[in-house]
Amino acid sequence: MVKGKEREAAALESKGREASARLPGARIGVISDTHGYLDPVVPGLFAGVSHIIHAGDVGDAAIIAALEAVAPVTAVSGNVEGHDGTADLPREVSGEVAGVRFVVAHKPKRLLKRLAAGRVTVATGEPHPDLVVFGHVHVPSASWVDGTLYLNPGTAGAPDEEDDGPTVAIVEVEAVGLSVRFVPLERRLADDGSPLATRSR
Repeated sequence: MVKGKEREAAALESKGREASARLPGARIGVISDTHGYLDPVVPGLFAGVSHIIHAGDVGDAAIIAALEAVAPVTAVSGNVEGHDGTADLPREVSGEVAGVRFVVAHKPKRLLKRLAAGRVTVATGEPHPDLVVFGHVHVPSASWVDGTLYLNPGTAGAPDEEDDGPTVAIVEVEAVGLSVRFVPLERRLADDGSPLATRSR
């Protein structure tokens, strides 16, 4: 788990298996829990990425459209999607980008249970993904298990007062693994200066 000032400089490297199809230097933007608000700096932060993964609680289909103007997007539904054009998003998606096999879903507990039970179909039929992305808990974290990067980019929307500040993540593809950098965003404030919370879990 990466918190505070460490988040800005975090560049953790996996020691995972080599993947001949990987495209070193490619980058993947990872975002979650926007809850209907896309910080206007995010498109610039993701400029030049090969793909964007949104791990749910999108809150507004316009956010996906804005991200698609930057790069192709894979997005899943969260627990707050409604009549905003996001209700039909899939619950779980697996894919491959720049030679990186990924799986994304919103809630980590369910996704990790399905992975452990072998119920997740990984792109190209490989037994394990290179990257597992989830959201929901509003806590940025990165860990490597047997060469797989498990990543929660944190909340990019309006966190509750007790949440860490908002963040997104950028994954960089390397010849023998992945590195990740968390990028902090400004916390949205109400007129009285208190943190602006716009969602319930």
